[in-house]
Amino acid sequence: NDAAALLPMTIQFAAFAGLIQISTNLHNDYADFVKGADTDKRVGQARATQKGWLTPYETCRGCVVCLMASLFIGMRYLIPTNCSDGGSSADPMMVFIVLSSLFNAVAYTGGPFPLGYIGLGNISIGYSGLGDLFVFLYFGIVATVSVPYLYVTKTACISPLEDTTKLLQLLQYPFLCSVPIGFLATNIIVVNNLRDRHTDIHAGKRTLAVRFGAAFAKMEYLLLVVASYVFCVYFYLLEAESVRWTTVLPLLSLPMSIPQLKAVACGGKDGQMLNEHVGGAAKLQLVYCILMTAGCLIANTR
Repeated sequence: NDAAALLPMTIQFAAFAGLIQISTNLHNDYADFVKGADTDKRVGQARATQKGWLTPYETCRGCVVCLMASLFIGMRYLIPTNCSDGGSSADPMMVFIVLSSLFNAVAYTGGPFPLGYIGLGNISIGYSGLGDLFVFLYFGIVATVSVPYLYVTKTACISPLEDTTKLLQLLQYPFLCSVPIGFLATNIIVVNNLRDRHTDIHAGKRTLAVRFGAAFAKMEYLLLVVASYVFCVYFYLLEAESVRWTTVLPLLSLPMSIPQLKAVACGGKDGQMLNEHVGGAAKLQLVYCILMTAGCLIANTR
């Protein structure tokens, strides 16, 4: 019940996650350029390396700085449990999350730096078509569940290895909330890959939109949006009658989804015309999350 600990944990994880996001974007900017995906025929938003605003070296240097800062936050604030009799000990789950996030930041696009130095330059999550899955896992489940996990394990000193059943019970609701959030996060990359599929083919980038075509990507987008709102109905059935209405607050974002669905899933927009809908997918997720958070706060105060 140590509510005072929740805010610093939230800030610490938000700083870590934000730096991982920046690192990933900087490395993606560099790697897509050196691997030939970002050329003068690029139809997406401007990229710093492709436009010549930064050299590949400068982009990589920015990526490394952000990765080092995220590693420091992870090691200093996220990994220690402070629950052992002899002082601080390492949380194995947070060790995995921190290290895997650092690896994914550079493995998402791959390229010669830094993985090439250890013989893993050919590894690429995004180029192999696994980008959608990893976005769902890390921008949905990990991003949503990590703060509740930190709060439970650090304040109640619940061990993920010794008290697994109790921990899973406590994190069941945050996990369920993370699923629709992950769906909407994935749709950002779905629109991105739908837009870039023609140039991605020439760069050997085998995204799902390249592998299975535009129709598949449009259907994926539609199903993920619909599923995120179906979860509101599921949450409604789970909650007590007195607070059920709070679970359907995300439905207020439904009008925002209609123009996006018409343009991406049901319309004929392609190429540069989809640029605004990459941002549109992100805005939809943001509003959905704000409404879901508001519902959770209201329910917990009743």
